Amino acid sequence: MTKPTSIDAVQQMLGAQGYVCDRALGTVVFLALSLGRPLMLEGEAGVGKTEIAKALAAALGRRLIRLQCYEGLDASSAVYEWNFPAQMIAIRTAEAAGTADRAALKAELFSEEYLIERPLLDAMRPDENGPPVLLIDELDRTDAPFEAYLLEALSDFQITIPELGTIKAAEPPIVILTSNRTREVHDALKRRCLYHWVDYPDFDREMEILTARAPQAAENLSREVVAFVQALRTEDLFKKPGVAETIDWAKCLLALDVLTLSPEVISDTLGAVLKYQDDIAKLHGSEAKRLLDQARASLEPS
Repeated sequence: MTKPTSIDAVQQMLGAQGYVCDRALGTVVFLALSLGRPLMLEGEAGVGKTEIAKALAAALGRRLIRLQCYEGLDASSAVYEWNFPAQMIAIRTAEAAGTADRAALKAELFSEEYLIERPLLDAMRPDENGPPVLLIDELDRTDAPFEAYLLEALSDFQITIPELGTIKAAEPPIVILTSNRTREVHDALKRRCLYHWVDYPDFDREMEILTARAPQAAENLSREVVAFVQALRTEDLFKKPGVAETIDWAKCLLALDVLTLSPEVISDTLGAVLKYQDDIAKLHGSEAKRLLDQARASLEPS
């Protein structure tokens, strides 16, 4: 599929993949695609940042290459490394055959035959279906040296391998970076990207999302679920539930054949929507009923 030619087309394209986005997000995605700029998405965990890359790849028919970031991530894990076991076998074989010409052997050992491509280098390679979608997920988990390494890749879409030279993308990949903002990402990297903060959706938007992702749920149950989760987000919790938890909870309730929420059902299924015991403990007893009453009151016509 070709790239969309308007903001409305972006929203329709993502919507066809079950991803509901507002116009502001649709605008920045359209600009990233049109200008070939990386897109940095920040927001709380579970608000749908990673899903945008998945939906884009599916909609455009492109490969999705995912680099999951973590503390201590380095070039050998993110860009490339040499296949040392295969190189050692080649050295032993050449020695045994008596053909160990040092210059020729070195040229062979550090050729692409022995190169293991990791996500960043893989994303620079040409693809018959078009440039892939490169998802650099949870960038805030890495450290400053890796961010510095990304500057070359995202500025010129090229990777330098000392033994082989510089490999430049014939056509830049579609780059999506996500951050949960557990720490600030360096300004130099942000300047190379378009930026968007992905916030928790309002009630109507979250209903659209839930309807798209869990269409089997009855409208009454979906409205109660969304209203309850929206009420939960106003509480003092260690980790507020994201949209992902709303969808998971609705699917759990469907599996239990629940037709309407009750304090007992909420207590039994809180593990689907809250992920910390301290938060779950706060919702036991009368608190669940209070929030349920608050949620139902918000659904009544004003």
